[in-house]
Amino acid sequence: MAGNKPVVWVSRPTFDSEIARLRPHFEVREETREAKFAPAELAAKLAGCDAAIVGLKERVDAAAVAGATRLRIVANLAVGYDNLDLAALVAAGIAASNTADVLNESVADYAWALLLGAARRMGAAERWLRAGQWHATEFKEWLGADVRGHVLGILGMGRIGQAIARRAQGFGMPVLYHNRSRLPADVERECRARYVDKAELLRESDFLVLVLPLTPETRHAVGAAELAQMKPTAVLVNVARGGIVDDAALAAALREGRLAAAGLDVFEGEPRVHPDLLALDNVLLSPHIASATTDTRRAMTAVAVDNVLALFGHGPHAGHPPNLLNPEALAVVARAPFPTREEPTR
Repeated sequence: MAGNKPVVWVSRPTFDSEIARLRPHFEVREETREAKFAPAELAAKLAGCDAAIVGLKERVDAAAVAGATRLRIVANLAVGYDNLDLAALVAAGIAASNTADVLNESVADYAWALLLGAARRMGAAERWLRAGQWHATEFKEWLGADVRGHVLGILGMGRIGQAIARRAQGFGMPVLYHNRSRLPADVERECRARYVDKAELLRESDFLVLVLPLTPETRHAVGAAELAQMKPTAVLVNVARGGIVDDAALAAALREGRLAAAGLDVFEGEPRVHPDLLALDNVLLSPHIASATTDTRRAMTAVAVDNVLALFGHGPHAGHPPNLLNPEALAVVARAPFPTREEPTR
């Protein structure tokens, strides 16, 4: 009976072709417009469902799930999951998943778009042209930085970082990287990348791309002290998370000529952008869209749906969600394998 189906809440409009795969097994409650839910609104949405597919705007913490007595899984529509309190979800016996791997190539492409655009001053040039200008009045106007042959540094060498490194080969760029742990030798060879400590990475990089997760340990991993170690001709690119960079310190370095340029897709306090960054012409800004291609966003939705289906025993991964972040959550509370709306699971 339809009334006995578990309920899945989808927090934003996404791809109908993928969400439709849920309908034979779930009552689907899908938001029809993008919204930012207040904490109480989010808690009320989660309280009435058995599964949820959420985005980065939804901060799912202990308060959000306190009344969600049926909730079994929160499937994040992102590879990063700093919006999920995993400890709180484990304590509540709620599984969490992400969309790892399917966005690696799109984000790597976008990192290069920001890098090239910032190096060649494309944002400022477009604004100048739209203002009714045309050609530079002097031969030395609009000079940017060459990329070919210069040093690319990558802070955070996971799958996205490796995809960025592979693209550097086409530009003849030496690649340095720093990571929490060094990559296996064969991966280093494939990426043509050399491991260095963080100080050397900051000191030697002509272009520094940030691709590390936001954690308490990585917050302000690039702040005033780190920026002071970089070349004044360097370009910084952040496609990771806002908060990894101290935006106020970055704006000061750009304004004072201690850093040449930046390309930023993420910001502290999103959707707010630090006003000092907005006032600068040597920073290329975009609204957290590095994964925003049709194919990639559809694939992300498909992975989230796969994770929900699998937890409830459906699909090719039945019983084993492929992107589970906290498998220990499954053992916290004993549950019936297929909870229904009339049968709370805990």
